[in-house]
Amino acid sequence: MRQTLSVRQWSIAGLLFCALMMGVALYLEHVVGLEPCPLCIFQRVGVLATAAVLLVAAIHNPRGRWGALYGTLGLLSVAGGIGVAGRHLWLQSLPADQVPSCGPSLDYMVDVLPLREVLVHVLSGSGECAEIGFLFLGLSLPGWTLIGFLILALSPLGMLLRGMRGGS
Repeated sequence: MRQTLSVRQWSIAGLLFCALMMGVALYLEHVVGLEPCPLCIFQRVGVLATAAVLLVAAIHNPRGRWGALYGTLGLLSVAGGIGVAGRHLWLQSLPADQVPSCGPSLDYMVDVLPLREVLVHVLSGSGECAEIGFLFLGLSLPGWTLIGFLILALSPLGMLLRGMRGGS
């Protein structure tokens, strides 16, 4: 008889991967000294949003359609992270003469602009987000984060499939 993971097990596996992703981000910031740009911070929000969904799912340990719902919510938050990481990679691929100029800091924008305008400004990118300050095995940090999000998507996808089959 084939064993499949429960929604709780998928959730815990995803939570552990979220912790790994955040641990790497915080290590690079506080130990290595890399300052996160606004798009990097939004990618962290994607990881934390996914972690929040997975935490609630792990505590609830739903059966049936509830598992599918948590899986869907998790996939939506992962998709947001994938979109931001993809946008970040695109900005880094631009020729120097096409890179947007640097704008105000994220802290300043949050203090003075409505949330919708902050999102528009950050996602349109700025010069600081186009800088490649760190490479590992030939990939920049947004590239590694994109890979991380793709791996992380396996957890909510497993939850979704398990929930659609009606299992716990």
